[in-house]
Amino acid sequence: MGIQRIESVTYGIDDLDTCVRFFDDFGLFPVERTDEHAVFETRTGQTLHLDTLPSSLLPAPVEDGPTLREVVWGVDTPEELARLVTEAGRDRAVRESADGVHHTVDETGFGVGLTLARPTPAPVTPRPANTLGSVTRWNTALEPITRIRPLRMCHVALNIPKAGREAAVGFYVDRLGFRPTDVVEPMGVFMQAPGDDDQHTMLLCHRPDKAGINHVAYEVPGFDDVIEGGNHMIEHGWREARRLGRHTIGSNVFRFLHAPCGGRVEYAADMDRADEKYGTRVHETAPPHHIWALRTNRDQEAPSAS
Repeated sequence: MGIQRIESVTYGIDDLDTCVRFFDDFGLFPVERTDEHAVFETRTGQTLHLDTLPSSLLPAPVEDGPTLREVVWGVDTPEELARLVTEAGRDRAVRESADGVHHTVDETGFGVGLTLARPTPAPVTPRPANTLGSVTRWNTALEPITRIRPLRMCHVALNIPKAGREAAVGFYVDRLGFRPTDVVEPMGVFMQAPGDDDQHTMLLCHRPDKAGINHVAYEVPGFDDVIEGGNHMIEHGWREARRLGRHTIGSNVFRFLHAPCGGRVEYAADMDRADEKYGTRVHETAPPHHIWALRTNRDQEAPSAS
């Protein structure tokens, strides 16, 4: 089938201590730490690498400051991996590292890796919910989750220049087998990996007309995790990047935070699942960013009764 999921992401950073504290608060599991390097893991075994001295196998950063340097994609079989390595290497160098990752670069300059997927099972028990006619929680009050543990990296969004955007998308579609699900002509292209059923696994966004990391999204089990996770981060001094809401494309509930490694990270829950029946939807104008976003007038002066 081909690419199944994001296997790892690597950031080039300046301040390791701050980045480690951020992702520890965010809920990832620490795996390794040296003076120059740290590794975190999701519940399904994907890895986040934070490097003050990134590997020479990675291309130069596409923007100044801390930023994403590489996304490694997990492939289902050795045969498919060999095929994709050949496809990617038709007109660019591909180098294999000792850990079995084949490293190359996309049209924008982001590092792209290919390796065998090694998912870790992560059973999820939905939080019991009640509504009229469907009661699943009896005689028990809900307790705070207190510690959010993201299940997986579910998608990555990269900013790209407008010039050459067709070729940038073409590399992932024609070489690596991604399928466009929603093409938003003024903004970018949402794409699904062949082995994923999320409505999008990747977004190439040309709206800002510059290269850089936009965000990496992490799926959590439900709405409570999105809300409590964001609250936990704010309580620990991190800055929210967008109010709680629900996206239009993908339908996922979201909460974004500015990340010291560059760009933003997202807690996400309840994304649309899509198969080939979904097709490719083309939007000549950009749909609203969200179906809803949190609003309040609590702090406004109450209207006069006169």
